[in-house]
Amino acid sequence: MPNRSADALFQLIKSLHKAEKRHFKLYIKRSSAKEDLKIVELFDSLDKLADYDEKLLLKKLPSIQKPQLNNVKTHLYKQLLASLRDLKSADTLELQLSEQLDNARILYHKGLKHQALRILERSRELAKANGKFNFLAQVISLEKKIETLHITRTIQEKTERLTQEALEISAHIDRVTKLSNLALLLYGWYTKNGHARNEQDESGIRKYFKEQLPSDAFELTDFYERLYLFQSYTWYAFIRQDFLMYYRYAQKWVDLFDENEDMKKVEIGHYIKGMHNLLNAHFDLRNFQQFESVLSAFEAFAETPIAQQHDNFRIHTSIYINSAKLNWHLMTGTFKDGLKLVDRIAANLEEYSLYVDPHRIVVFNYKFATLYFGSGDYNTCIDYLQRIIYDTSADLRIDLQSYARLMHMLAHYELGNDEIIESLIKSVYRFMAKMKNLTVVEEEMFRFIRHNFGVSVRRMKPELEKFLNKIKHLEKSRFETRAFAYLDIISWVESKVYEKPMSEIIHAKYMAQRRRRYAGKEERREN
Repeated sequence: MPNRSADALFQLIKSLHKAEKRHFKLYIKRSSAKEDLKIVELFDSLDKLADYDEKLLLKKLPSIQKPQLNNVKTHLYKQLLASLRDLKSADTLELQLSEQLDNARILYHKGLKHQALRILERSRELAKANGKFNFLAQVISLEKKIETLHITRTIQEKTERLTQEALEISAHIDRVTKLSNLALLLYGWYTKNGHARNEQDESGIRKYFKEQLPSDAFELTDFYERLYLFQSYTWYAFIRQDFLMYYRYAQKWVDLFDENEDMKKVEIGHYIKGMHNLLNAHFDLRNFQQFESVLSAFEAFAETPIAQQHDNFRIHTSIYINSAKLNWHLMTGTFKDGLKLVDRIAANLEEYSLYVDPHRIVVFNYKFATLYFGSGDYNTCIDYLQRIIYDTSADLRIDLQSYARLMHMLAHYELGNDEIIESLIKSVYRFMAKMKNLTVVEEEMFRFIRHNFGVSVRRMKPELEKFLNKIKHLEKSRFETRAFAYLDIISWVESKVYEKPMSEIIHAKYMAQRRRRYAGKEERREN
């Protein structure tokens, strides 16, 4: 089947809304050159295709020969971008600033230096008010160029201010670059490896973080400096499975936007990511009430004009909310209710296939598999796990690759597929050992299954109780929590020991925790 993502022009056309398509037609008709008529024909033909198929496309376009096609496609692509820029020039601050800077350059090249300087002055104030220091650096660079090469009768005070401002901006950009690099590299480490697997990972991450963190990190007052600082700490804590620190810095990340409401529009992507991490932190800490509150606020935000303004942010808000809803059912044990969401979410992911990264698909498939596993539908669980196991993006989330194989083995164990269990145990063990992904919990699990997959039901229960006692005390160990976060092994074993569905075991824990917290609040109120 043709791959929709294989052609950049096809992707761009399929991402357009009706209003954007209509504007393109109006935009292109302003210049009715012969070549432009060809690109309109190409646009219409590509718009009608369900998938990109070059042979079919050429049959539909007798006016375009095969040797011409690439040139016409390139021209169409450029015109589409120009049309979108014309339509959306006022949509984002970055586009407004870029347009003003372009206008100033055009005026300067025409010799209208004073007009260029007036535009640059307005651009400088707008960029400064919104913390856009990279644009500010370009504005000041052009101002300095004009002042250096021409006699503009600028007063001495302004030239001194320009040079001082240039030095301050350079220092600021340097700090932001270092902090954003740190946040990006930590996030990159996580998307490849997941959580720290052992003391070696832990010490390596800690050493790197301390070396890269600026010495004056907590004296920073600028919005962007603090944003990247909080992001760096968020990823640092998450990798190390310090979930309390993870929550604290995800909350600081979101609070920063609440303190600077205007920045929600300017940096909406960072705000959405912050809310996603805050929800994940409450999920990891099993803060049920706070989770519900933040999810409700996030859903309300998703309906605002800011969140709906751009496809990218609208789609990612939807993805993060769907992920949170699945997490709610995973942590409360309401697996069968969660399964009601699977088809709709899977359809959304298919609809958004142009925009969703492979990492996100792997995560959703793992969540779907976990819901089916907890519901006792092991065959469907295996179907979703195989999508992860045979995923060609093997360098993404080694941890999920490992735990998908582990859950796959347990699903076959549940189905009683004794003939393949022994080979699965060996292959999964080898994979996890090779990836350095084995913890004490997993070692115990392999030992239990290896010795008991052929044991009768009557003899199994005492063995399960022994296994439960061995791993129960590891629940609070930081390097072992990863095993419980990805697959609730304790609840699975308890479901066997107490002869109850796994979903019922987890839901009972959720209800007990809610009762304890309610009782604690009542006690504090009385005191």
